[in-house]
Amino acid sequence: MVALVKTLQVILVLAILILFHELGHFTFAKLFGIRVDKFFMFFDAGGFKLLSTKEGWFSRLFPRLKNSETEYGIGWLPLGGYCKINGMVDESMDTEYLSHDPQPWEFRSKPAWQRLFVMAGGVLFNFILAIVFFIAILGIWGESYLSNAENEIYTDELSYDMGFRTGDRILALDDYVPENFSMLAADIVRRRVSKVTVLRGADTLHIYIDASRTGQMLNDPDMFSVAVPFVVDTIPPVSPNWGAGFARGDRIVAVNGTQVKYVQDSRNVISSLHDAEIPATVVRGTDTLSMTMRTDSLGRALIYAQIPGLKTKKYNALTAIPAGLRMTWESVRGYLQDLRTVATPSTGAYKSVGSFIAIGQAFPATWDWYRFMYLLAILSIMLGVMNLLPIPALDGGHILFTLYEMITGRKPGDKFLMVAQMVGMVIIFGLMFLACGNDIMRLLR
Repeated sequence: MVALVKTLQVILVLAILILFHELGHFTFAKLFGIRVDKFFMFFDAGGFKLLSTKEGWFSRLFPRLKNSETEYGIGWLPLGGYCKINGMVDESMDTEYLSHDPQPWEFRSKPAWQRLFVMAGGVLFNFILAIVFFIAILGIWGESYLSNAENEIYTDELSYDMGFRTGDRILALDDYVPENFSMLAADIVRRRVSKVTVLRGADTLHIYIDASRTGQMLNDPDMFSVAVPFVVDTIPPVSPNWGAGFARGDRIVAVNGTQVKYVQDSRNVISSLHDAEIPATVVRGTDTLSMTMRTDSLGRALIYAQIPGLKTKKYNALTAIPAGLRMTWESVRGYLQDLRTVATPSTGAYKSVGSFIAIGQAFPATWDWYRFMYLLAILSIMLGVMNLLPIPALDGGHILFTLYEMITGRKPGDKFLMVAQMVGMVIIFGLMFLACGNDIMRLLR
């Protein structure tokens, strides 16, 4: 059931992203009087279509759409979508238009500046979509983050091996003072940090980062977990400790005779104790109490601890707009830094590149409007930035050739564009093969 929920979310997000991206190309093409032959969500590889306004049951139900110059439809291969613009070299590799002279309604007949807008329309619409969703998120929920200044780290195997210790408080990444605890690992990678300053007890230490471990850091989301003090916040009714006497603000300092400072420490103690009653030492105000903690059949106490340093900024309808624009720009800049890291082979970051499997794992197992909208905005930015890469077959490649024409006054020939398109498709399929391979290896591990 979890896999089904995640799959449906991925398909819905991809459908929205593709539809909006291709709508950008479509809108500018129609604005400049360019004929659009096909507008498809997903690829109709092999000519097989799930829906088409030109043929099949849909055309019989809506005969007026059959006479439209544009065929609208849904393909069967959910790896993208396309807007087939008349007189343009694209992924369909259709060369029929080369057999006749340029026509007024063709893409190739239009001035370079108009073609530039048509090519950039998809990316522009992706960024607009992200802005709209970020504004909505900030207006509805605000902006929440964990304050780095008020939190300590809980290490895993990787961060421990790099020299960090549980309880360290990170003060600076080179000369940068981080504010958001959740972005620590990303900031180290994106800023190519060489030195991390930490507070360990009363001592200030420097930990030097080996750039060759970048790939490991990207593949380890738990590198820096929040070291959560075991201070009781709430106990839900489904908890075996509901009504057991624990009160909000209690600090649990020992479980089953083992000292625990953080929630994570207690998990290591009780995870193997199923349906058990365990002695616990609790500090309540100035008193130290001996109590009994219960676990369920899965070895869980289900006592929710207080999260220190949780900050929330609230926005109204007006202030959410500039905040949404800022959030979009920060996301674009961060993703560009990620691409730079991936493109540097020595970091090993290319091993972290993922495909639809990785995207699916990012979605929650149950429907969550906040997570859905946030991931949609982030993926829209990723799609926009990726399409700006100067690779033939991507929008960025077409934009590059058009800019070359505008600067030099010389238009690349159609045969050159066809060859460039094929080269670009090979590169894209190679990247897809790398991403899918990485996902499969992660699943096997």
